[in-house]
Amino acid sequence: MTKYEIQTVLHGDGSSWDKAREPQLKDSELKAIYETMVRVRLLNERGMNLQRQGRIGFYIGSEGQEAVHVGAGAAMLPNDWYFPHYRDPGVALFRGATIESMVHQLYGNAKDLIKGRQMPNHFSFKDQNYFSISSPLTVRVPQAVGAAYGMKLKGTKQVAMTSFGDGSTSEGDFHVGLNFAGVWKAPVIFLCNNNQWAISVPSHQQTASETYAQKAEAYGFEGIRVDGNDVLAVYAAAKMAVDKARAGGGPTLIECYTFRMGPHSSSDDPKRYVDPNELRAWGEKDPIARYRNYLVKKGAWDEHQEEQLLTQVKDEIQKAIEVAEATPMPDVDLLVEDVFAEVPWHLKQELQELKESVE
Repeated sequence: MTKYEIQTVLHGDGSSWDKAREPQLKDSELKAIYETMVRVRLLNERGMNLQRQGRIGFYIGSEGQEAVHVGAGAAMLPNDWYFPHYRDPGVALFRGATIESMVHQLYGNAKDLIKGRQMPNHFSFKDQNYFSISSPLTVRVPQAVGAAYGMKLKGTKQVAMTSFGDGSTSEGDFHVGLNFAGVWKAPVIFLCNNNQWAISVPSHQQTASETYAQKAEAYGFEGIRVDGNDVLAVYAAAKMAVDKARAGGGPTLIECYTFRMGPHSSSDDPKRYVDPNELRAWGEKDPIARYRNYLVKKGAWDEHQEEQLLTQVKDEIQKAIEVAEATPMPDVDLLVEDVFAEVPWHLKQELQELKESVE
């Protein structure tokens, strides 16, 4: 293997695989990963439909990229911290966050854990050690490095993982974060979700480097590339990086080579810039279908289980939507509560004017 060759486990459609690289996971663990990927896909489909129907204001999908965050997240321990990209709901779901809590956040209603203060898809789950998502690109990178360095100083044996898209590597925070991580040998994993598009900017206009993985070399640590549509390859690479970080070996940059199968967000029209032939070609590499074929071939999954899962998750999403739409919006007082110990006079005045306008 060349230094930055794309690492794979599953061959072709997933019905054969490299047994030497295959992670040794129990059937229950393999199923948990698959079930989470399916939940992400179905939630994505409904989320985008809700936005198109005018029932929520915005949505960011992750179709075709489920293997990246679910596979990497599954390699961590529950007390490790995850600093997410806005296409990473699967990590929170894998750790126990509910679909209902996510749907409340999409609506920004009174049951939203963030109290309606964030855009849809910008989840935060303290109980799952899932840090708040931010709209500005790459801000989570230095945050994750700082948290990881704090873990190192305290000797907690925890690690931090942060994910981001290929476009984020052009931001200054990426380089600042990697530099400090290399110097400090912080127990942090950088997960680059290379879906080949920074909204409408292709990778060849984003970087002159042959790979994103090699950028780690400038900062003194290892970079590797994996097939981002192969959840087992992502898991294996992430597990190696997590174990190394926990043992004091410092950071790793993992570039997951994949493709964005939908728009950047509900505000984007990829038909204006994505070649439909390329989209069809990547559709044949669907990460969920490949992984399902693997599970079926191993005897860990069958058609009956598939039907049960799809019915269960669709029902769960539908019930969550019904509850969310029956839940009132947050009280406008929450705009200033939890922010100031004593609300300034001018905000009190503005809040009163807002209340009168709402009434």
